[in-house]
Amino acid sequence: MNRIRLGVNVDHVATLRQSRGTRYPDPVLAAGLCEMAGADQITVHLREDRRHIQERDLRILRQTVQTELNLELATNEDVLNIACEVRPDLATLVPERRQELTTEGGLAVSGREALIAPAVQRLVDAGIRVSLFINPDIAEVQASARCGARQIEIHTGFYAESKGTARANELARILAAADEGARLGLSVAAGHGLDYTNVRAICACPRIEELNIGHSIMARAFFVGMKEAVREMIDVMTMAQNHEPAR
Repeated sequence: MNRIRLGVNVDHVATLRQSRGTRYPDPVLAAGLCEMAGADQITVHLREDRRHIQERDLRILRQTVQTELNLELATNEDVLNIACEVRPDLATLVPERRQELTTEGGLAVSGREALIAPAVQRLVDAGIRVSLFINPDIAEVQASARCGARQIEIHTGFYAESKGTARANELARILAAADEGARLGLSVAAGHGLDYTNVRAICACPRIEELNIGHSIMARAFFVGMKEAVREMIDVMTMAQNHEPAR
């Protein structure tokens, strides 16, 4: 069994920098530390309002990331043009609203294929692998395949925020969506709201190949450092995947 890949989102480093308008802390440096600790992918979200990651960050990351670079973006013309020029390894289409603190749910694909498919094709024509960030819903998985995506990333935020029976139900939805994605030949990733505890059940899903995690790793890094925070997450994921008891 292959180890689930870990993509680390370094947006929060840029958020801290932008809050004071300084040149530090540098998300590019943070990305390098994450890779040194074993991260398989660096994830950044270039938002339309540029609230954290800037175009300059993205261009430098494209030159310096040694693993894979995953760019999250909306179907916005400006950002699509930048993505096609910079050519990250992976482009993940996500929903985006200016008022939200963070991405609040998956991209609505079903019924909107006429809007999503052309954006997917533009990225594919630029030589970029495309993922769609969707809610754990069978119809959304099937619509993603129809749009030409090579991968889906299942939104785990509802699972992360729920408890008890509600959490069990959300986990079942995630597992069913992952199974459908694999049946359709899609790579399956997951992310949003995952931390060092709730990630364990997600890692036990054999269809999920990759997790993208940002907030909990960045928060942990304040206390133990970036490299240690990433290493701890990899350890938790590996133990969960191997069904080992938590330490």
